[in-house]
Amino acid sequence: MKDKRQKPGRKLSIKWKLFGWLALFCGLMLALLWTFQVVFLDSFYKIIKTQSLRSSGDAIVRNIDSEDLAQLVNRIVFQNNISVRIVNQDGGDVLSESQNIGKFWSLPANETQLFYQRAEENGGSLFETFSKESFKFSDPDDHRRFVGKLPPQTEFMSETMIYVRLVDKADGSKLMVMVHSTITPIHSTVETLRVQLVCITLIMLVLSLTLAFLISRKISQPIIQINQTAKLLAKGVYDVNFAGSNFLEISELSDTLNYAAVELSKVEALRRELIANISHDLRTPLTMITGYAEVMRDLPGENTPENIQIIIDEAKRLSVLVNDILDLSKLQSGVLSLTPSVFNLTQNIKDILTRYSKLTEQDGFHIKFICGGNVFVNADPVKMNQVVYNLINNAINYAGSDKQVTVCQSTYDHKVKIEVIDSGEGISEEQLPYIWDRYYKVDKKHKRSAVGTGLGLSIVKTILDMHHANYSVVSSIGQGSIFWFELEIAEPSALTVEEDRI
Repeated sequence: MKDKRQKPGRKLSIKWKLFGWLALFCGLMLALLWTFQVVFLDSFYKIIKTQSLRSSGDAIVRNIDSEDLAQLVNRIVFQNNISVRIVNQDGGDVLSESQNIGKFWSLPANETQLFYQRAEENGGSLFETFSKESFKFSDPDDHRRFVGKLPPQTEFMSETMIYVRLVDKADGSKLMVMVHSTITPIHSTVETLRVQLVCITLIMLVLSLTLAFLISRKISQPIIQINQTAKLLAKGVYDVNFAGSNFLEISELSDTLNYAAVELSKVEALRRELIANISHDLRTPLTMITGYAEVMRDLPGENTPENIQIIIDEAKRLSVLVNDILDLSKLQSGVLSLTPSVFNLTQNIKDILTRYSKLTEQDGFHIKFICGGNVFVNADPVKMNQVVYNLINNAINYAGSDKQVTVCQSTYDHKVKIEVIDSGEGISEEQLPYIWDRYYKVDKKHKRSAVGTGLGLSIVKTILDMHHANYSVVSSIGQGSIFWFELEIAEPSALTVEEDRI
């Protein structure tokens, strides 16, 4: 039968998803590299040259009255590969050609005056670019006069930028600072970068795809192994081991699943033990009921009150076992809720102990109750009776040869403490943390079958947890056991005291 939970073809494995994302990331990085190094290289170059031209002109304007102006101009010219011209209102040069001001674009006087006027109209500054389209050859048929493939006419032509600033000197004269730069064609540089990028792209593609595959495989492999091992765990194989990895999250997941496997194996062992225990506890009274009923049917004179009483007792014992199982299931599932009220805990314990009068007479048990007076608590009386009843049953089942059980009530700090003490074999220290667990038995062999069902301590723990009460056990091998719990003392109302007297 095909597993409906699997949907082949609809989802990719984590390995290929990681591989795809890493490959996409590498592709985006290569695309960005191509975009900035080839497509926008010319634009970035022009922006940088423009900023350099403006900053150079502004620096000269700020130092126009300096005695070392010529030295500053020479430094700017050589550092930025530009040319500078400083002229007066008449168009005459302030700096001579012998002062290395760079090879400036040759302009007639009337053109210089035109720049001055336009800068003045523009608020004292002017920036102009002469594009290479204006330098096209006039002959449209030049390609007919040459052999082979020719580059475009403007491919190797320069663009020219001129930055003009008007400035007033300290002596009142007006000067015009003209900064000129040629944008060198970068076609050859772009072609070089393009060839390099092709090689780099091929190398990066191979390396990135290989690296993406290795990384995705390294990350996905432990997850795939965990998934395969988890399928075994789902089938009930609890002795599996989830191997960790170098990644923190996967290692923590492995530890968690290993812990879950151990706990599930414990639950499975407890489940099997529960079935065995319940089967034993159910079989014993059923066998006795069937046996005595057959004897009474087949043998004359065996229809005696004693045999009938045995059948009744075993039927009641069977009913108690079933009720305990149902109570434990309801308590742990949260179906049953508490119905708290103020009641006399001391009197309730006394009433419970009266039920054991027949047991003390027939089997020789000695059950003693030590208390200093009546104590009232605010709790669910029915469920607290179950707690006391199950603790006493447990003490009777595991009592020593002296068959002595003591129930002790003490008060302190507005709290009442109930202790149920037996003189049995005791519980080892390593078993103490587990005795409250469901279905756990200290001794796998059944003790007395007259009282109790083997589920009492689980019921006790659940009820006390619902009351937020403190409880524990003190025990050691050969020293018996003391099971105890504490509740807050409540002030009895007048109605409660009157009901207790009645």
